[in-house]
Amino acid sequence: MKKFFLLFLALGAVAFAGDADGQSMIKAYSVVAAGVGLGLAALGGAVGMGHTAAATIAGTARNPGLGGKLMTTMFIALAMIEAQVIYTLVIALIALYANPFIG
Repeated sequence: MKKFFLLFLALGAVAFAGDADGQSMIKAYSVVAAGVGLGLAALGGAVGMGHTAAATIAGTARNPGLGGKLMTTMFIALAMIEAQVIYTLVIALIALYANPFIG
């Protein structure tokens, strides 16, 4: 917990070290928000994919005859999970390169 606090303190110091105008602060915080958002989205996607794969393996172990059907369902679920991470990437890129908060 102390490491996260020191990291955010250092990032805040970097953000405030720039110009006195608000644009540099908005840009700095947009970079931090994009990084944190992508990290959380990747973490959630990885956890979801792990649970999906584990459930598919357990289902195939219980009933090997349904393996093909379970694999198809698993790939559809993985595509849906990955789509959420890609949506977060798009929002992060918009926040970085076409920032609507910079006038």
